[in-house]
Amino acid sequence: MASESLPTLGRLRVHSILYGNEAHRIDQAVAHLERAAHVALAAGVFDRVELAYGDCSSRDVLRETVLAHNQGESALAAVEYHFFNENLGSAQGHNRLLDLGNSEYVLIMNPDIMMAPNAIVELARAFSDQKVGMAEAKQLPIEHPKQYDPATGDTAWAATACTLISRRVASALAGFDHETFFLYCDDVDFSWRVKLAGYRVVYCPAASAFHDKRLGEGGQWSVGWAEKYYSAEAAMLLAYKYSREDLAEQMLTYFEKSGDAVWLKAAEEYTRRKQAGELPEQLDAAHKVAVFTNGAYANHRFTM
Repeated sequence: MASESLPTLGRLRVHSILYGNEAHRIDQAVAHLERAAHVALAAGVFDRVELAYGDCSSRDVLRETVLAHNQGESALAAVEYHFFNENLGSAQGHNRLLDLGNSEYVLIMNPDIMMAPNAIVELARAFSDQKVGMAEAKQLPIEHPKQYDPATGDTAWAATACTLISRRVASALAGFDHETFFLYCDDVDFSWRVKLAGYRVVYCPAASAFHDKRLGEGGQWSVGWAEKYYSAEAAMLLAYKYSREDLAEQMLTYFEKSGDAVWLKAAEEYTRRKQAGELPEQLDAAHKVAVFTNGAYANHRFTM
């Protein structure tokens, strides 16, 4: 597609949250980002690209690795490192970074993402339509199975492993709901609030990003403690927030009867919040945007 069809979007700020990451992974991610930024600047979709890391690690040991990328010629106009000195989780970490910048667009990227050279340009292309609020890249080698319209890209929600967001939209929504979500479902919730505000959430399969996720033996998804706990907790909170208290209670009962220590802990935390009056304000009573199907938040094209 000719460059004349590309929008001119102004400044881009790339955000990434760290938590005990390996230095060489950061170097890999930045090297790929620099190439994608160079292509985006040459295409004219952005006139400035900068990178900001927020570190939630227990020790300040990654500063030198990050700031080394401020040296020499680079497509990145600035590279920032902010040590938060506490584990804020993804939602609050990204909110902190959002408060520190003023670019017209923000690209949220996992610290181990390696973007294809054309990824930023293809994500930016979606914003030719001013009603687009979020545009998500395709993750490789394991693509997310959620459905999307092959003609328009419209999809149920966008995973913030690699997603371009309009700051105007993010500011209007006051960022992510970090009071409810710590690690998981903050992007699902944000996507649904983007839709409730009248904006589109789109998937861009032409924008590829390598995300080093792997399947375990037998082709099964390998889940660690944090993912198992926080995804269970978030599932109940998301269902409650989107006016499916019936579903939240079903999950609570299932977790309580499971005998699984991790799920029991998640059930205890949900119950504590409920008794303390700390559950979120409910939205989408008419069920216009929220999708709950077979334990997922979108209809899926294939199973994993």
